[in-house]
Amino acid sequence: MVTLLADIRPHEVYNLAAQSHVRVSFDEPEHTADTTGVGTIRLLEAVRMSGIETRFYQASSSEMFGATPPPQNEETPFYPRSPYGAAKVYSYWITKNYREAYGMFAVNGVLFNHESPRRGETFVTRKITRAVAAIKAGKQDLLYMGNLDAVRDWGYAAEYVEGMWRMLQADEPEDFVLATGGNYTVRDFLEISFEHVGLNWENHVRFDERYLRPTEVDALVGDASKAHAKLGWKASVHTPELARIMVDADIEALKHAGSSWIDKVDLESWRG
Repeated sequence: MVTLLADIRPHEVYNLAAQSHVRVSFDEPEHTADTTGVGTIRLLEAVRMSGIETRFYQASSSEMFGATPPPQNEETPFYPRSPYGAAKVYSYWITKNYREAYGMFAVNGVLFNHESPRRGETFVTRKITRAVAAIKAGKQDLLYMGNLDAVRDWGYAAEYVEGMWRMLQADEPEDFVLATGGNYTVRDFLEISFEHVGLNWENHVRFDERYLRPTEVDALVGDASKAHAKLGWKASVHTPELARIMVDADIEALKHAGSSWIDKVDLESWRG
């Protein structure tokens, strides 16, 4: 990696790599620690050893806040509630350490949930919108879910990527929270998504305790005031519009996928 960085000499390095599924991190904690935590110091050390002048972005996560009550901002204490969240806390602090120890332009972007039609199919938002499309088309009847009371701040990934880029254009390296400030439960996301196609979510959603986490994060709601003041960044797409964007995209995708839509995905992934 050192040789590669020295050869390419990138102006900016974005570390978005991780085992990023919170529920999976309970099943594979060691792998999560290695990729989500130790992977960051491997990349930071490669940047340092290559001797290049570059700007480094670390993808931190709202899951680091965990049990700390919202709203959460750059001054909020961390209290992770999963191996994923704990690994992200390590990456956050080692990024700050390299910034302070070696004078690197290294920043943490503490991003709250950012979604789009490209979201992985086992993540809750995309799982819901894919199910809505399939149920509307008569290809599926039920969706199995875990905790519906979890509160999240869901925003549009395209806008968050712009925010990430803005962090690396700043004059000085600082850490920033990116969030919409919205306050919606998983139940709300279900209702918005099903209503968009004229369906009642309660007729199609069933509870399955297998998809509860050992320790739950009750509420993540971000305060991105600093990003607005210093970067000129502010979210414009909020959760209801986001849900409709994703449902429409999955309905369109289903038209082109035909009968292969369900066959491509392990049916168990629809049950989380």
